Amino acid sequence: MTIAEIKKNLDAKMDQSIAALKNNLSRVRTGRANPALLDSIHVEYYGSMVPLSQVANVSLLDARTISVQPWEKNMGAKVEKAIRESDLGLNPASMGDLIRVPMPPMSEERRKEMTKLARNEGESAKVAVRNLRRDANEAVKKLVKDKLASEDEQKRAEADIQKTTDKHIAEIDALVAAKEQDILAI
Repeated sequence: MTIAEIKKNLDAKMDQSIAALKNNLSRVRTGRANPALLDSIHVEYYGSMVPLSQVANVSLLDARTISVQPWEKNMGAKVEKAIRESDLGLNPASMGDLIRVPMPPMSEERRKEMTKLARNEGESAKVAVRNLRRDANEAVKKLVKDKLASEDEQKRAEADIQKTTDKHIAEIDALVAAKEQDILAI
């Protein structure tokens, strides 16, 4: 493996860490309704637990209401029960074959909890990025040890790796700050 390949792999893996953070932050509740909020809910469907999105259409009715429309009539009660029993604190209401899930306004205490959760997700992503930096630096040192690269190349590579790390950590900080603004905005 060359230094260029190490840098390319590092950048790709750090981008994956950012994508995972974005996915995790989309699940952190804000005052607004977001269909991704229900992604973690599983419903019993013919004896097996399946994600809600596989048995129903999940969409937004308005800024504070998510609509869930099961594809089979007999699934309505099971879907409603699964949403109610989730740890999201939601209270779904059935209207015929449509289930409305209003988003309750968040209390100040709940906002602080959600902000803390967003920060923890950001910190986990930073740890992952730093671990990737360490692995890349060790790979470069191994190339120097095996006489496949010079010490000057090692210094340049480590500086580039640090720049890549700094760029990704700044992006993580920006994502977390934006999420905190979303949580505190409403």
